[in-house]
Amino acid sequence: MRIVVTALIFLAGMFNLFLGISFLVNPADMGQQFGVSPGGPLGLAVLRADFVAFFLVVGFCMLRGAWRRNGDLLLVPTALFAVAFTGRAISAVVSGTQPGFFEPMVAEAAQVILLLVGWRVIPHHKIAELTS
Repeated sequence: MRIVVTALIFLAGMFNLFLGISFLVNPADMGQQFGVSPGGPLGLAVLRADFVAFFLVVGFCMLRGAWRRNGDLLLVPTALFAVAFTGRAISAVVSGTQPGFFEPMVAEAAQVILLLVGWRVIPHHKIAELTS
């Protein structure tokens, strides 16, 4: 099971790296796919900075955690996806939804579950071991 979970995390990490690089190269088109339209150079800079940072950090931590068999690194993308999911859930309640609203939430929830399973099955370092 650990090999399958590790492989799935590695593939998801590669996908997230691809998303990050895509936002860097073509922020306007990627933003539209995510329901965001830049309002000029500042908007493009936000897409390049924030979306690239989010997806590259998530992807890097997933790849590094899977490759190095370090489950602790999986907690970073878990937290990021959980916060993103929570923000979307709040938005659904406060602002409502539209067609296509829930697909990103499903992707975020699936990755949170995958990463938590990975954190359980991939070895992680205990604090006591790190300090000794």
